Amino acid sequence: MTLKYIYQGLLYSSLLICASCSLVKDPLDTYSDVTEGVTEDGVQIVFKDKAAAQSHLTTLYNQMRDRQEHWYLDLLLIAESHSDNAYAGTTGAEVVPFETNSIEGSNSVIARDWDRYMEDVARANRLINNVDSVVDNTFSTAEREQIKSQGKIFRAMVLFDMVRLWGSIPVITREGRNITSGTIGEVYGDYFPAQNTEEEAYRQIEKDLTEALVSAPDNDATNKTLFTKSVARALLAKVYAEKPIRDYAKVIQYADQLAADGFDLVQDFSDLFGMNAGGTDAKMRNTKESILEAQFFSGNGNWVTWMLGRDLTNYNNSFTWAKWVTPSRNLIKAFQDEGDQERFAESVVYYETTWSNYYPANNYPFMYKTRSAFNSIIKFRYADVLLLKAEALIMRSNPDLGAAADIIDRIRERASLGKLSNSVRSSKDAMVNALLKERRLELAFEGQRWFDLVRLNKVEEVMNAVYAKDSGRKPLAYRFNQTSYRLPIPQAVIDQNPKIIQNPGY
Repeated sequence: MTLKYIYQGLLYSSLLICASCSLVKDPLDTYSDVTEGVTEDGVQIVFKDKAAAQSHLTTLYNQMRDRQEHWYLDLLLIAESHSDNAYAGTTGAEVVPFETNSIEGSNSVIARDWDRYMEDVARANRLINNVDSVVDNTFSTAEREQIKSQGKIFRAMVLFDMVRLWGSIPVITREGRNITSGTIGEVYGDYFPAQNTEEEAYRQIEKDLTEALVSAPDNDATNKTLFTKSVARALLAKVYAEKPIRDYAKVIQYADQLAADGFDLVQDFSDLFGMNAGGTDAKMRNTKESILEAQFFSGNGNWVTWMLGRDLTNYNNSFTWAKWVTPSRNLIKAFQDEGDQERFAESVVYYETTWSNYYPANNYPFMYKTRSAFNSIIKFRYADVLLLKAEALIMRSNPDLGAAADIIDRIRERASLGKLSNSVRSSKDAMVNALLKERRLELAFEGQRWFDLVRLNKVEEVMNAVYAKDSGRKPLAYRFNQTSYRLPIPQAVIDQNPKIIQNPGY
């Protein structure tokens, strides 16, 4: 008997730690869904040759493009609708709690995300742990190391999203050993892992990324879909801005290395999210500002656009029901108060609808950064990292407010806005607020806002006040406090694994 998905049965999940596990005593000697055969010594062959390992790497890339629920859609719901940027959008019980701060462990969104992140970790572990054992004389050491490095970057990306959402998580870096009647006691811990601390999770992410920097592909200006050294640097800059292993000097270091890699701001903000003049394709891909993106073409279009608004290449497709992540009045006012027309035009659009959950049906706003099935999803872009450098310059022990203000002014200049005033430039508190506002307007609907508030300890200050300022928000169920910084761990996970402890406050 072969267990392909243990999570659906008695055990936690085969994809949690391994692709599959056998309960039979005798090894499989032919190709199956879990093996490509065995050696003469009875050792499973995971990848029969270089092509098989490369094919598995392709599955990791496909995960980021094709399984967008947890990579993109749900992160937007959490980062935008669980912050002051957006309302839930629909009346569905799975999404409204993110707006009203009433999320529970039974929520189907977080349950889906946890499972899929764990599956992604398992896929990465399968590649990382088995590529060196491939018997193929054409498979050089350098090629093996490059493939492993890409697997480590992928795993680091997954763990980074998970630790920011849940805090203490199981950090799994190996495949589970085979379960037989004789070994089930020995390998029990592989399938029911304990949680690691946040710092331990961040240290594993750090380890994966620094090791990947040795052998990962170099940045390719013509192909921003690859897990390159530049992707590792961008993620390291983001990791070192987080509290558990905060190191502002390293944030600045890796941001500067990205500039040395050739990244810069595009001159026209619409190049990042716009469509071509004929409205038939994305305006641009692989811009100098994009660090990592998922790209979509005819035949494999970006389906999330109809979850969030209209697909401008298929205007009436699935536009009969309310969409997720509706721009909030508070965010729209922030754009208006700043006179920020250019970024607003790329972030928010109005259509007539048949529903009126938050606005009149004849003038209803939608997020606009994924406006067609051919728009790329930009996972990391240089403006984000550049503003993190400004944050590091403000928050480090010896602040350089002038240098930070110069960075913010660069971002503002592209949006045709004036420079920060001298009074703002001379005050650390004022600069923190200016930074948060700039990140909010620049990165709206890119999955950043909630994590910015958490990182800078602004959740209570911002979120407990916004409900009185924004007449369109549904009532707040529970005030935000220190336990609100992490989401609840799915109850099903806790029920199946006694070593997993629910986060405080849930």
